[in-house]
Amino acid sequence: MSSRSYLLKQEKIIFPLSCATFFIVTISGFITYLYPTESIWQQLTYLLHLFVGIVFSFTLSLFIFYHFRRGIGTRRPGSSILGILTAVAFIMAALTGMHIAVIGQLESMRWIIDTHILSSTLLIIFLTLHIVLHVFILKKENKPHTPLFPSIKTKLTYQYSLIGISICSLLIGVLSFSYNKLPELYNNSSIIKPYQLTYGQDPFSPSETKTATGQFVDERLIGNSDHCGTCHQQITQQWEQSIHAQAASDPSYQRNIELLAEKKGMPATRYCEGCHAPVPLLSGVLTAGGTLQTHGHMLEGVSCMSCHGIDSIEHTKGVGSYKFRASQEYIFANRENPLLTKIHNLLIKIQPRLHRQEMSRPSLSKPEMCATCHTQFMEKNINQWGWVKMMDEYSAWLKSPFSQQSEQTFSHSNATRCQDCHFPLVKGTDPSANQAGKFVSHRSLGANTAIPYITNNHEQLELTKQFLQQSKVRLSLEIPNRKQALRSSKSVDPNLVELKETPGYFYLGENLNFSVVVSNVLVGHDFPGGSTDINEVWLHVIARDTSNRLVFESGQLDDKLTVDPKAHFYRSIPIDRHGKAVWRHDLFNMVGDSYKKTIPSGQSDIVKYHFKIPSWVKPPVIINATLKYRKFNQRYAEWVFKTPGISLPIVNMATKSISIPIRIRPEATSVNNRPN
Repeated sequence: MSSRSYLLKQEKIIFPLSCATFFIVTISGFITYLYPTESIWQQLTYLLHLFVGIVFSFTLSLFIFYHFRRGIGTRRPGSSILGILTAVAFIMAALTGMHIAVIGQLESMRWIIDTHILSSTLLIIFLTLHIVLHVFILKKENKPHTPLFPSIKTKLTYQYSLIGISICSLLIGVLSFSYNKLPELYNNSSIIKPYQLTYGQDPFSPSETKTATGQFVDERLIGNSDHCGTCHQQITQQWEQSIHAQAASDPSYQRNIELLAEKKGMPATRYCEGCHAPVPLLSGVLTAGGTLQTHGHMLEGVSCMSCHGIDSIEHTKGVGSYKFRASQEYIFANRENPLLTKIHNLLIKIQPRLHRQEMSRPSLSKPEMCATCHTQFMEKNINQWGWVKMMDEYSAWLKSPFSQQSEQTFSHSNATRCQDCHFPLVKGTDPSANQAGKFVSHRSLGANTAIPYITNNHEQLELTKQFLQQSKVRLSLEIPNRKQALRSSKSVDPNLVELKETPGYFYLGENLNFSVVVSNVLVGHDFPGGSTDINEVWLHVIARDTSNRLVFESGQLDDKLTVDPKAHFYRSIPIDRHGKAVWRHDLFNMVGDSYKKTIPSGQSDIVKYHFKIPSWVKPPVIINATLKYRKFNQRYAEWVFKTPGISLPIVNMATKSISIPIRIRPEATSVNNRPN
């Protein structure tokens, strides 16, 4: 047998299978691209396209190999060029397809899928032109006894193609029908039965949280955040260290929620759980007989789906004011079988369209999203008093220059959202990374330094400290200039002196007056924000002379780590109906504030100080002002952690120093040279 005969024989063997798989891959490819539904049969078509595509790539590679070897020496340049272009397009389609099968469709490499679609389209075009030109050339050469396609067994090819398409269609139909007949995986009734409707017919009241169906949600549809980590490892690692993940297991929250359950009953805890622990709230655990320690409560807090499952924002008054909708899932989601789980994950990798759609709902990018939990009020059904306004970061942001909706605006035209500061883009290799190699950080950095300190989460603690020390709040010291100041004991012509302002100095024994200006420059809401009743922000001002002897101090810690009560604080003091301080954060007893001091975004607060300069001072006097922050005041921290003398981190957010010249008042020498 000659070499050409052997090659032709191999082509005849391979071609029917190549042709059949070509039609299946082409049809399934066009269906997935032109008819983008996410039904079960469509997802099965993705798998069919993948697996048949692998077979097609192998068989067509062999066919091209034999076909090119057989065509060497044929003097048909046009046909040869189209054949080469067809082969190149096929190689590009096969390689990009293999990349998608192994790595998946990555946001940072969207050009892969675009190249796959383009090269596959070009493959069809070039192949069609190659065949048409081949037929045209043979007819022009007028060789009646030469078969148009010597490597094609027409009848066998038709049979293979029809049988293959029929089998694949039937298989998808049967599997789709069978999958729809599987027993319902999820339960839409409460975990704990009977379930008390203490606050009306809404099962989640007094939380403002709703569900799209009005029913309970299976905990697997809102929990199971570890499943997300099988692909999004970097994001999951960040989230696990975040305060969001520990919103329910946080010891301070646990102490307060236990107090609420003790005083008001388990149904009352729904008020807090819509924000701190949506899994037990929506799955129906928070009723008599339920517990605050199970069903994802201690493990997840604000789980992945707690945010990504928010379908709409009910209102911006807070207390969990969102509507949750369970995501449309890929087949075999939440199955225990490892093989089915791998198929499920493979589907997300090769066609993440549904995943992107469900995990990137419009509400996620809106500042109103944060208002659903970072705004708070309480009604009479909880406090037995009346409607009380509490935390409101959203309104503070609206009034700030960053929202571009207030009278104050910065020079740029783009608004800065909550997400831009607390969920910034960071470098990484997560599958969601954009083309610049950045993905959304899920550390949700804020001002909680206590919990990472207690849990020995050193990385989160250090990053939180850095976040607090980014010069978003700044200090300046202002010393009043003297109206009349002695510059020299010698007579100097005033016309020769160009000094516009008189120098700032003080005499021994004189009262020194100065101001500390605290400016909220880059915080997008009031400073401080959050739970201002238990957080502690204050000014520590200290003056020493050149011998380091203490001249004046305000805001120091005593031996019990309590801040000087005369210090200047930025905080609130809530009170109960009897006028007593609500110091344990038991907000169900709160009816108002006896004191509240915060700095709106873009504004400043001026704090005045004064002291008498002692006669023993060695000049100059150095005044240092520091803005200090501690998550939890000492009294609350000792109650929460049941540890007398506990020492929580104190962060120096901003500092400023100034040197004050001190002089000895000279004796009067004449009427015309009288010192001030």
